Amino acid sequence: MLMSLLATCAGIILVYMTIFFVNAQIKKDNSIADIAWGPGFALIALYTLFNSGTFFPRQLLVTALVLLWATRLSSHILKRNWNKGEDARYAQWRQSWGKHATLFSFTNVFLLQGFLLLVISYPIMIINSYSDATLNYKDFLGLAMWLVGFYFEVVGDAQLAAFLKQPANRGKILMSGLWKYTRHPNYFGEALLWWGIFVIALSVPYGYTSIVSPVLITYLLVFVSGIPLAEKQLEKNDQFADYKKRTSSFIPWFINQD
Repeated sequence: MLMSLLATCAGIILVYMTIFFVNAQIKKDNSIADIAWGPGFALIALYTLFNSGTFFPRQLLVTALVLLWATRLSSHILKRNWNKGEDARYAQWRQSWGKHATLFSFTNVFLLQGFLLLVISYPIMIINSYSDATLNYKDFLGLAMWLVGFYFEVVGDAQLAAFLKQPANRGKILMSGLWKYTRHPNYFGEALLWWGIFVIALSVPYGYTSIVSPVLITYLLVFVSGIPLAEKQLEKNDQFADYKKRTSSFIPWFINQD
């Protein structure tokens, strides 16, 4: 049953990402893939919920959490990117790929993100397929972790957006609010909420196997597409060396705050 479900979800994601790929080629804007990211999880959550034929509290809880997160994230990215054209990263990749840009856009952007989406959404599939009618302490612990993570992600993004809107802050680095305790509160929050969903998944059969989800998203954020890319831009700022010295890179902490 689990392998069949994985195969079906993989097919759904393939079709979903292909639709966005076609739209991206028409608009010549591969950064559309970022907008597709959140709703893809919502699609998997809703499919696996209704496919199960049951609506137990754990299933409804996790599906609601995923829908809330996906709606917030996609609307945030859509608002941030509105009428700004293709993100510089994607534009640079498109240029470097030359005549193979269309093929590599499909494989290196949309198929790759689809695969990552499939792996990270694995605990959602398990929870919605194997839950029973009872909740336990793991559910509440996981929910608490998710709420803290969501707070860091939402508040961190809001504080940064407000900071960047002020002309007086041009060329400066945000070092207050949540950004005083971690250089990337939004990335920390993103990782923590997926760890929370994993803890909820521990209440169902095979739930322990879904540890691949939070491990993967944490690895990507810390070592691949999150912190490294963000800090590569920050390194050009004269304030960054001091900020880096006295502020934790990921997990919120007090480091030389004086």
